[in-house]
Amino acid sequence: AYFLAPGLFHDAVMAAAWGAGAVAVSAPLTDPLALHPAMTFTGQPDDLARLAGISYGVTAPAELRPLAARLAADLGGVPEWIGEADRPLYHAALAHGANHLVTLVNEAADRLRDAGVAQPEKVLAPLLRAALENALRLGDDALTGPVSRGDAGTVERHLARLAATAPESVAPYLALARRTADRAIAAGRLRPVDAESLLGVLAGDRRQVAA
Repeated sequence: AYFLAPGLFHDAVMAAAWGAGAVAVSAPLTDPLALHPAMTFTGQPDDLARLAGISYGVTAPAELRPLAARLAADLGGVPEWIGEADRPLYHAALAHGANHLVTLVNEAADRLRDAGVAQPEKVLAPLLRAALENALRLGDDALTGPVSRGDAGTVERHLARLAATAPESVAPYLALARRTADRAIAAGRLRPVDAESLLGVLAGDRRQVAA
């Protein structure tokens, strides 16, 4: 995040140009301005190019909003106005989406290697790009797969094989499957009656599958 006074405009631009993900500039301010890029920075040469067109979460008093909008525009982006109390929620959303996505993709790649796939990135790339594009365009209507169908038997087989091969992946699979089921039910894509056996499996009750 960038914490700016009007006189520190240049410092913030230079920090962004160097691909800094979180830079704090201190000054004796009564009304500070906070600017946070919605972008991940890995220290690679293409970091700077990714600044073009991104959003910046901006918290600023009314009198500094024109400056904030100009700063975001000079950086090639657009401001999203975030209240002071909502800054942690804004950042949690970005971290939940971007940081956890990296973990999820690498987990999937590891399990494909366990299954004998030599180049998992080639398998995952078209699938994950399609899933991401569909999710951004369709929201929960993009859900597919065994959880959205209430297919308890398939999910149980997933869990059994994960437990035998990569037990460290069982807990995250369960957490995401439960949340996926909740969202599928709320979106009307999975009827509660059809979800009973699935929810039993996700809760660890194998008797639900046989019922």
